[in-house]
Amino acid sequence: MIEEIIDQIELTFERIKNYIPERKRLFYNNIQIDNIRGALVYGLRGVGKTTFLIDKIVNSKRNFLYLSADTPIISSLPLYDIVSAIFKRGYDGVVIDEVHYANKWSVHVKALYDDYPGSTIWISDSSNIILKRGVADLSRRFVQFRIPLMSFREYLFLTQNILIDTVDFFNINKNLFRKLKNINILKLFNDYINTGIRPIFSEGEYCLRLKGLLEKSIYYDIPFYVSSIQDNHLRVINAIIGHLINAPVPTINISGMCSEWGLGKEKLYNLLYVMEQSELINIIRKPGKSVYTKGSKIFISDPSIYSCFKGNIGSVREAFVVMCLKEKFNNIFASKDEKDCDFIVDNFKIEVGGKNKKKKNADFVISDDIDVPVRNRIPLWILGLIY
Repeated sequence: MIEEIIDQIELTFERIKNYIPERKRLFYNNIQIDNIRGALVYGLRGVGKTTFLIDKIVNSKRNFLYLSADTPIISSLPLYDIVSAIFKRGYDGVVIDEVHYANKWSVHVKALYDDYPGSTIWISDSSNIILKRGVADLSRRFVQFRIPLMSFREYLFLTQNILIDTVDFFNINKNLFRKLKNINILKLFNDYINTGIRPIFSEGEYCLRLKGLLEKSIYYDIPFYVSSIQDNHLRVINAIIGHLINAPVPTINISGMCSEWGLGKEKLYNLLYVMEQSELINIIRKPGKSVYTKGSKIFISDPSIYSCFKGNIGSVREAFVVMCLKEKFNNIFASKDEKDCDFIVDNFKIEVGGKNKKKKNADFVISDDIDVPVRNRIPLWILGLIY
């Protein structure tokens, strides 16, 4: 039976290889996985993990076999048995996608790594919080690589074939604008931030696909991590997302939500922590504040979700600023005094708003409706070029 399953896996892999796009995400070049025997690749659904792994196999002509653990024929048998048979068939390595769908996946992967020291095992998953639960046994063996949401720099490359070096937005090279002078940068940025932050845009029906991915993240991924989670808790998570999408102020009322849903504050803080660790939301705290708080501001991690759900567009620019800055800097904090600025990054004070936004006491103002910098006022789209 296992031999027949491997035959089917090989057929599926051959079919999938034909659909790898010609141009791939620039971020893939940052993932130095070639000489790693045990690698763990993670990131939100739809960011391109599968494309990266299959492309790496095909282009390097590796004798690897790809399989996805969320298919019925694979989940019906022990992962160890299937992968062992793959190695015995002569493959040098295996790529296991959506690994958390396999029963006792971390135990099986650890055993495979130890029992087949000459073989390579790359695994991937859509939720780092699931992986954190099982990765303790693998931490000595597996190197972790995270694929983030797609930058505007990558969007320009994929859609316009324009390759731009990463930008230091504290010190912008003026040559950048000469390279982009013949394109409508604000139009492209608008397309990107509304329907292009994940590479699934190339498949069409971006918003429908994004809504499906969000639903899977909530109802399929989180229960794997929080084994005692109840259906009511998942509905609360969904309600928090819905509130943040539409809220004019990016936060939630803890007391009100606890009362409405019959939750204790500790449970609600735990749910917020799970959502943050799952990369569903970004919680921005003031310096020195505990992890188990609602923070000063809460944003949906993917800014395009606001647009796809016809939400509060005013939150999009701040959500985008947070998304970009978190990829480049270790810490981003909310200002202790909102009259001073919005965010603090590496001791720089940052204010976010439109072209007429007042500077307050900020070092930089990031504006969403200008195409070139004016003194310390920086276009929002430039932030999308920092990674």
